[in-house]
Amino acid sequence: MTSEGRVWKFGDDVNTDLIIPGKYLDDYDPDHLASHAMEGVSKSFASEVHKGDIVLAGMNFGCGSSREQAVTALKQSGVSCVVAQSFARIFYRNAVNLGLIALESEEAQAVFEDGDNAVLRIDESILESADGTKKAILKEMPARAMDIIRSGGLVPHIKAKLVRTGAENGPDHPKILEL
Repeated sequence: MTSEGRVWKFGDDVNTDLIIPGKYLDDYDPDHLASHAMEGVSKSFASEVHKGDIVLAGMNFGCGSSREQAVTALKQSGVSCVVAQSFARIFYRNAVNLGLIALESEEAQAVFEDGDNAVLRIDESILESADGTKKAILKEMPARAMDIIRSGGLVPHIKAKLVRTGAENGPDHPKILEL
């Protein structure tokens, strides 16, 4: 699994209100949210981000409220992955649940510059510059989290699991208890 795009570099403690300011939460439409993604720290992000781009951040990315819309705004804007030194726990879980790759790296922040073109090699746990001159090791996501992300998020993952087990007929089906 690979992705290639521009690196958007941000610092420490980028909270959910910076990712998607609260004043835009009057409309939960993913396109509306994406049009204001990262507006609290970059006025140009939403209009310049492209599919496959990578958000690179410092410590405690996604701190603040538990709003899922922060993940939705990033994912809908085309961001393929967020790489940070560390994540706020609720943002990380929301990312997994909604199918956005969130990887930790101690060194990526120091290696890459804003605007670098990079290739994310998830299966190899590597982020490298498109020209191969820069490289950072990524902490591997837990296998279960990657399974959920590969399914497109928690809801599609559970639906697929229900179909595979024959338990899609409702909560009273005996197979539901096995999940």
